[in-house]
Amino acid sequence: MVCVTGATGHLGNNLVRSLANRGERVRCLVPPGEDLRPLSGLDVETVIGDVRDFESLYRAFRDADTVFHLASVITLVPGQSRILEEVNVIGTRNVVRACLAADVKRLVYTSSIHALVEPPHGTTIDESCPCDPSRIPMSYGRSKARATLEVIGGIQKGLDAVIILPTGMVGPNDFRPSEMGQFILDFARGRIPVSVEGGYNFVDVRDVAEGHVEAACKGRCGSMYILAGEWISIQAIMEELSLLTGRRAPKLRLPLAASRALSTLVTGVSVAFGVRPLFSREAVSTVLSNSAVSSEKARRELGFRPRPLKETIRDAVEWFKSAGMLGQKGGSAVV
Repeated sequence: MVCVTGATGHLGNNLVRSLANRGERVRCLVPPGEDLRPLSGLDVETVIGDVRDFESLYRAFRDADTVFHLASVITLVPGQSRILEEVNVIGTRNVVRACLAADVKRLVYTSSIHALVEPPHGTTIDESCPCDPSRIPMSYGRSKARATLEVIGGIQKGLDAVIILPTGMVGPNDFRPSEMGQFILDFARGRIPVSVEGGYNFVDVRDVAEGHVEAACKGRCGSMYILAGEWISIQAIMEELSLLTGRRAPKLRLPLAASRALSTLVTGVSVAFGVRPLFSREAVSTVLSNSAVSSEKARRELGFRPRPLKETIRDAVEWFKSAGMLGQKGGSAVV
């Protein structure tokens, strides 16, 4: 039996689908009051629990062979340090303790590429990059680095665990939606008036789910595996979305200095008014960062083979259409 935390999230429900399709007995840990639509129609067990509650984790894990720990707060908006600490760091500490106490045979932990210290542009990011929270500027990345160190500490105590570091994920079954899913929806609704310089490495969420399954079977204890796709510019994403949705891509593209200045202003106003910014300071920093990422280790040891990104973007748009989400009006936001 396998247990999945964060099972209703974007990656989580895609992983649960993959496991269920393989005939695995799957137990999904969900917090009280969770929207269970992402698991609707799947032959899985759901149990109530919270990564901040050790006892609920122990009860969920005690007859599990493998635990996939995906539950995490993902945010590119400042001012979320407390919840990032409680869920990402302390929650992972509890998961490690519960796995050890319940004699779980293997833990597969979902970290993030942001947990690694970013080297200068022109240098490839791979598993040799250090995981040092003190050298990571973004709050989310720091929390994932600290959580990763909790898993490494568990390994030193005898826990069999592997660590997965995906890049930006996109794809279908995006119920909440994810950061990239929200970008697609905002574009389709005409809520993105400008483009920005830069781009990022994105990977299909279904391929990341498959990578987790392979890591559970083939990954070496203590190893990290980067699961990356391909780099694409923000402008190219918008042009692809324009073809798929019929919405024209914005003509105005902000240069580097203007993007940084606008994102700082927008983030400050958004935090003051309690609304989600379309262009947060952290998001702009991400697309301007070094994202020359290598998945060679995962390809070699896990057989990781991500599909073309254009196929992924198409499938994501088609899923949003089938779910009736493209025509919905979004909530308040500051541009």
